[in-house]
Amino acid sequence: MNTRPQNTSLVVMGVAGCGKSSLGQLCAEALGLPLLEGDDFHSESNVAKMRGGIPLSDDDRAAWLDALAAQLQSHPQGVVLTCSALKRRYRDRLRAATPGLRFVFLELTQDQARERVAARPAHLFPVSLVASQFATLEDPRQEPGVLPLDATQPLDDLGSAVVRWVRSAESLPSLETRS
Repeated sequence: MNTRPQNTSLVVMGVAGCGKSSLGQLCAEALGLPLLEGDDFHSESNVAKMRGGIPLSDDDRAAWLDALAAQLQSHPQGVVLTCSALKRRYRDRLRAATPGLRFVFLELTQDQARERVAARPAHLFPVSLVASQFATLEDPRQEPGVLPLDATQPLDDLGSAVVRWVRSAESLPSLETRS
C-alpha cells in the first residue's frame, strides 16, 4: 500500500542500533515519501570522532541539526528522516523547521542496542558509544506527536503501526476546524 498522506514528515529516532534505517526505509516506501538518512549529513569531523569512539557534543551536532532542518524544509510535501534526535532541544530544532513534524521513537535496552551495534562491524558507530547515547537520551514519550514503539518487534509490525498512526492522524480534523 503506497498511499501518501499529504504533508507528512516523520523522524524515525532512537539510539544507535534501534533500527532507524530499516524502519525509515520501510515507512518511506509504504507512505510514498523520500527517505533521508541522517548519518549522511554528518561532517567528516563528526564521522571521524564517531569512528574513533568519541561521543559527539552538542556543538558537534549543531551544524548537523541545521543541515537536517534545511533538508526537512526542502521537502514540504513530506519526508521520512532517520535521526537519533536524542535530546528535546534537538527535536525542537527539527520541529521548528517543519511544523507538525512527528517522531517515531524506537525503544530498546542498552544491552539490546549493544548487541545490535556489535552485529554490524562495518557501521561508523562503535559499540563503545552505545552507553553515551543512553546517557544523552531524553525520553520523548510525553512530547506531542511521538509514537513510541518496541524496537524488538518484527519490522513489518513496526511499519504497519507507523502507517496506521500516520493515516489516523491525517484523518483527524485539525484544531482550527473544531468548534
